[in-house]
Amino acid sequence: MAPMTTPGEEMHALVERLYPLCRSITGDGVRATLDIVGEYIPLQVHEVPTGTRVLDWTVPQEWNIRDAYVADASGRRVVDFAASSLHVLGYSVPVAATLPLSELRGHLHTLPEHPSWVPYRTSYYTPEWGFCLAQETLDALPDGDYEVRIDSTLADGHLTYAEHVVPGEVADEVIVSCHVCHPSLANDNLAGVAVAVHLARELAERTPYHTYRFVFAPGTIGAITWLARNAERIDRVKHGLVLACAGDRGRLTYKRSRRGDAEIDRVMRYVLETSGRPHHIKEFTPYGYDERQYCSPGFDLGVGSLSRTPYAGYPEYHTSADNPDFVSPEAMEDTLAVCREAFAVLDRDRRYLNLSPYGEPQLGRRGLYGSLGGRSDAKQAQMAMLWVLSLSDGEHGLLDVAERAGLPFDTVADAADALRAAGLIKA
Repeated sequence: MAPMTTPGEEMHALVERLYPLCRSITGDGVRATLDIVGEYIPLQVHEVPTGTRVLDWTVPQEWNIRDAYVADASGRRVVDFAASSLHVLGYSVPVAATLPLSELRGHLHTLPEHPSWVPYRTSYYTPEWGFCLAQETLDALPDGDYEVRIDSTLADGHLTYAEHVVPGEVADEVIVSCHVCHPSLANDNLAGVAVAVHLARELAERTPYHTYRFVFAPGTIGAITWLARNAERIDRVKHGLVLACAGDRGRLTYKRSRRGDAEIDRVMRYVLETSGRPHHIKEFTPYGYDERQYCSPGFDLGVGSLSRTPYAGYPEYHTSADNPDFVSPEAMEDTLAVCREAFAVLDRDRRYLNLSPYGEPQLGRRGLYGSLGGRSDAKQAQMAMLWVLSLSDGEHGLLDVAERAGLPFDTVADAADALRAAGLIKA
């Protein structure tokens, strides 16, 4: 019998499968990516036409590319899009020309400090063309003429994004957002996509309390488009998390929402601190991933961002070194576990009202003490019941109880379930 794969191995395999695709903020690469994601979880795919006004932005023309190369006098491709989608400046306009190396250099992008790596560069909103290559490749090019060809199109089309919804007991939503616009970069977006896919599959195995909406959209313009198209129902979004850089071996990093004290901020801090994992909690800044769109003052959603090493915080960021070998199954599985633990707290955190608030109710008469007999943490569970009764005043939630009592959240939530079943508290 073949050994069973772990969730981390499954997520890593998805990263490897998506890695070769040439993604951008629009185009067939995004659609191909969503087609593959759609094999794992059902998606509702949205196509928004070029020229559509979305908040202060406009959906741009759609970009697609078939081939691109720089060839020397012998016809040998010294830079080849077929070898890596990073070799072409994203959104390059079409070009077919023969240029001397001295003129071509102005359209070539390298990383002199990492001579074997290829950088990732784009020009979404300015008509340019260019190639990205290793500095050592450029250094080896002799003077002379080179054939340059970029077989691309910029034409009216659509911006594509997708959603997956896991229905909950209530219509209040938790959004999980990740960007799908970067080409061959494993940590900076594909690891987040893989974690989101696996998280969605786990949530679908039960009925969560909240409704979970997963948004797979191009960065910035995609999130802005989603917000523009959902502005009338945005009040349903109670919590949110942006996933990015989710697979490197660095410590976990949580970036707070703009509010700084949103429920997701408290929950992520609690989960990270009580887990004992190495971690860092950052204050909000209006730069980074799409949390800055969800947290913009007009929407002011309680959306934070979870990553491992943050954007631009590792040398491999936005380079060819951010490949599938750079991300690990174990790191992605750890990121998934934190999401799972945080959402379990979000789903169980409630404010309750003590229905017998005058004096301590007799728990033994209701069989509540007896129900703890087989528990190894019976004393903790008993204290949790007393704390829940004490703070069930309609003002404190179970996370407040856990923090104030210094008790595990699950123990507190289990105590609340028992007290509610006995008719002593109500939500």
